[in-house]
Amino acid sequence: MVRRSNSSSHSKKVVSAVIVGMMAFGPGAAVFADTAVNTTSQSVVANGLFSDVKSGYWAEKHIYKLASQGILLGNNGLFRPNDSVTQQEAVTMAIRFAGLEDRINKDVAVALPPNMQVNNYYKPYAALAIQENLLDKTSENVAVKAKENWGERKASREWITEVLVRALGKESDAAALASKATTFADNSKISAGKRGFVNEALELGLTNGLEGNRFDPQGTVTRAQLATFFSRAESFTNVSYNNTVVGIVTGLSSNKLDLYVDGSIRPYTLDNSTMYFTSDSENKINFADLKPYTKVMIIGNPTKAAYVEVTDSKVQLESEDGTFQKLSPGNILWLETNNTFKQISYDAGTAFLDQNGSKIEPSTLVVGSKIQIQQETFTSDKKPVIIQVKSGVINKNGTGTLQNLDVTAKALVIKTSSGDVESYTWNDSLIVKYQNQLLSPSELKNGVVINYTVKNNQIETIEVTQGVERTIRGSLYEVGLNNTTITYKRDSGQLEVKLLADKPELVISGIATPVLSDLNADTANGDQVEITLNPQDVVTKIQVLNRQMEQKKGATVVQYEPKAKVLTLLDANKKLYVVSLDEKTKLMYDVPNPTLGGIEGFLTNGRKVNITYLSNRALSLEVIFRYEGKVTALDMAYKKLTFIGSDGKSMTLPFTNPIVQVYGKNNASISDVKVGSDIASVLNANQDAILSIQLKTNVQFELADVNYSNFRLTLKKDGLTSQIYVDNSVLTDDNGKAITVQDLRPGQPLNVSFYGINPASVQLVKLTTGEVTAVNTSSAQPSITVKNYGGTTETFGLNASSKIVNDVGSALNISNVAAGNRVEVRKDFEGNSVVKLLNISTAAFWKYDSYSKEIYVKRQNVNDAGHYVLSPAAYIHQGDTTLTVQSLKENDNIVMYLNNGMIVEIQKQ
Repeated sequence: MVRRSNSSSHSKKVVSAVIVGMMAFGPGAAVFADTAVNTTSQSVVANGLFSDVKSGYWAEKHIYKLASQGILLGNNGLFRPNDSVTQQEAVTMAIRFAGLEDRINKDVAVALPPNMQVNNYYKPYAALAIQENLLDKTSENVAVKAKENWGERKASREWITEVLVRALGKESDAAALASKATTFADNSKISAGKRGFVNEALELGLTNGLEGNRFDPQGTVTRAQLATFFSRAESFTNVSYNNTVVGIVTGLSSNKLDLYVDGSIRPYTLDNSTMYFTSDSENKINFADLKPYTKVMIIGNPTKAAYVEVTDSKVQLESEDGTFQKLSPGNILWLETNNTFKQISYDAGTAFLDQNGSKIEPSTLVVGSKIQIQQETFTSDKKPVIIQVKSGVINKNGTGTLQNLDVTAKALVIKTSSGDVESYTWNDSLIVKYQNQLLSPSELKNGVVINYTVKNNQIETIEVTQGVERTIRGSLYEVGLNNTTITYKRDSGQLEVKLLADKPELVISGIATPVLSDLNADTANGDQVEITLNPQDVVTKIQVLNRQMEQKKGATVVQYEPKAKVLTLLDANKKLYVVSLDEKTKLMYDVPNPTLGGIEGFLTNGRKVNITYLSNRALSLEVIFRYEGKVTALDMAYKKLTFIGSDGKSMTLPFTNPIVQVYGKNNASISDVKVGSDIASVLNANQDAILSIQLKTNVQFELADVNYSNFRLTLKKDGLTSQIYVDNSVLTDDNGKAITVQDLRPGQPLNVSFYGINPASVQLVKLTTGEVTAVNTSSAQPSITVKNYGGTTETFGLNASSKIVNDVGSALNISNVAAGNRVEVRKDFEGNSVVKLLNISTAAFWKYDSYSKEIYVKRQNVNDAGHYVLSPAAYIHQGDTTLTVQSLKENDNIVMYLNNGMIVEIQKQ
């Protein structure tokens, strides 16, 4: 019985666990109670059927637990948690809790002392409580006031205390303390007959009283408070309830749980009414929080679980690491560990997993792979449950959906058809196919369904089986009749034909609303285009990246024939050539909306123009209003400026009072123009004098945001942001290769060249991130050597203009850099090295959220960050062994290296 124990220490544990909260009766005390009025309305209630116990209620856990066990009986679907508990209710709950209810015979008349009046339903319970000495017959019989019903009287705090002390078999100890005054301020209000029990509760450490050092002996106890006592006390009893079992979870699915109990597996069905809790928390958990091979308590019928409580979240498995050697007939795996060979017997229930946690066949294991075997510890057989590759060679075929693609890092993430997430890299031999067409990796889009092959840990082939939107690049060869098809030439020289959507989107720099006729198709020099294809392989968008055409700068107009729209020109070598203009020719002559009629007045003999053309058709015609070059002389007396252009030719032009523009400077003047300055000189209408001077300025920014639809970049420098439009700018990568605005990503460093306030060019800046392997502090030639995450080593010289900073930009010096540090190195616009020392954080790994791409760690302090964004190209490793993020396990000790708060490297300890 719960009320007796041979160990006083056990008694103290029981009391301290369940009564301290009950005697304090503060807001944090847990909930529960039993109720019954008559036999016809009683019913066992569980799983949210108490309409007055809402989800999240502080005592929700205890109510569901005891209701599922039949200790609590509902009344018309109500629990009434805040009602005071009557003495007859408290006694009834105590009998059920102690497992004594089967001793009650409700068909036999029960005789109680004359003053102990209780409702008929409760009579046998009160009688049994007297018999088991839970109640003192004499004191209970004389304690009733006239016209008072003993059973319906509210249970007081001092009365409950006596019942509890008696349940612990401490009556004699209480009697010895009866004459001693308690330490409570309201000691005088405690009944003389109860003072010994209160003192014993204090001696046992059962209560510290209420605020103000009060005991409040006559205070009532709510049904919720008393119910919590019984629920929490269960962990200290040896009472077995018929519908309650404890075992190990061996299988989990959405509607089923397999439980290992007493040498056999018992299946339990689950549904939306099943409630889930843990023994160390009052809050509900979700089904997804259940883990295989943990210990749980299940309450319900033999096939259906009504209540599931995790009693020990520790996985009941032990691990053994070793090297895989071979498989033998009879499901035998040979493991080498500590220079010895060991046989492991497995069966159909053993799960074989790769490094990413995806299921594999045993036959795919490669000799020499490092594997971990997890064996169950709850049977003498210690069967292997999981055999997982930790490092080594992965060779497999799979099907899944592409979740993330990083072309720069040559890395991708796949969600497999079984729901697992896998990460791989590739090399230049990767073959990508779609409908028998070869694709480049950059043409893949997130969401595409693929078959893939992994060989030696790298993606070897990808076959797109269910397309999503993708892009391809090539040169435009032909626009078909009726504008229904286009033909383009791939880099390989192969011609491909695609159907056009009814209204494909067109993007051509300098043309606000382009149409198909604006495209330049040619067998040799057609537009370089990026083509977007929908899942049906129909062209929905065409963007012109570059136009292959002839260009003549500074050509001289000889004659223009308006009717024939024929323009005769002399190039710089005095060679005569003729081009035709049409409505598709792009015109520029210093007005917002140029027209062929409007430009005629400028095409006079001797006028200087820039022209681009394909064959003899003019693609663009610009009346020169500016020259670019480097200032070689500035004559302020005669107001003449001499500069040398990119063609090496010198030119001198006069000026009067030119407008001077410099990026980032207001009220610039001619004094800002120096010999050696790079400038753009804007001409007057007659092209014979300088109207304004735009100085070239080079600035390095961090790209904060990109508006791809209108070519707007938001830039950040020195804590300030600004915006520029780059629709007319030249965009290149860090190797000088042409790119589009779609290739830009927030966080990238950019070199921007301005003429005046207008961005002329934008170039990506090369970043090198990795581990410092050497530091040379020599004053003659200081340097640092960095091994990047691809394994390549590079040495960066440091001069007086070089900078070393921490993650927030504060200045450091070379003495702050040591081998083993992680750094990011870039060059500023002048070619000087800028070294940023990365932040480091050590923590215990918790989980990885593949949707938000975040690593969650366990906080050591309340102010620690709990999660970090993981860079798609992050280097995750243990020693020299590359890992996947999915191979990290809870409580793994990891070192994180952070760049602007984003993880770029994880080193598993």
